[in-house]
Amino acid sequence: MHQAESIPSTRQIPGRVVAIFSGGMDSFTMLHDLIAQSKEVHALSFNYGQRHSKELKCAEAVCRKLDIPYRIIDISAINFLLAGSSLTDDIDVPEGHYEEESMKSTVVPNRNMIMLSLAIGYAVSIHAEAVYYGAHGGDHAIYPDCRPLFVEKMNQASIAANYEPVEVRAPFLHMDKICILKKGLALGLDYSQTWTCYNGREKACGKCGSCVERLEAFAKNGTVDPVPYES
Repeated sequence: MHQAESIPSTRQIPGRVVAIFSGGMDSFTMLHDLIAQSKEVHALSFNYGQRHSKELKCAEAVCRKLDIPYRIIDISAINFLLAGSSLTDDIDVPEGHYEEESMKSTVVPNRNMIMLSLAIGYAVSIHAEAVYYGAHGGDHAIYPDCRPLFVEKMNQASIAANYEPVEVRAPFLHMDKICILKKGLALGLDYSQTWTCYNGREKACGKCGSCVERLEAFAKNGTVDPVPYES
């Protein structure tokens, strides 16, 4: 008889988590909410060649201010594998709401699976119990890798792939940006520290899907977005 395979006991540190932090308002809210829950947060950002790389500067500044472990992972070398997106190629960023068909040009092929895979590996190496990312209900129409089915399957794959079962969690999966902002305002967060616009200019354009959804969230919450806009 073959001897049963020995499976190492878990060395996970309770409360230690990895947060994928883009520098945008959703992950900004998630990051602070995790800290409010007394989680030991290790933040990761990814440079995948996005034209709105200004978000990475915001993310770095926030983590420095919070004094939490933070790393920017440069995966821009694989940019040529992620072709066809208006966020990474020389394609005009569409204007309008996320629910419009034209917004599909902002999909970066397999982006969240790539980022989550790397974040899960990092989580295993530092003995974290989970990886968090800011997928939310408003993304479901356009982004397949922000939908409940993807999160469920990615979580299953992560647990199956490692001796230490790192969970994939998307706490805003069934919330829209209006509700996310409401949560952040209740935490007293300063959203001038975030960047959402898909155009990498000095001021936010106010017209791309990301800006339109952000401005709508502030309007529905009866407050003004502190980020400067071109118009």
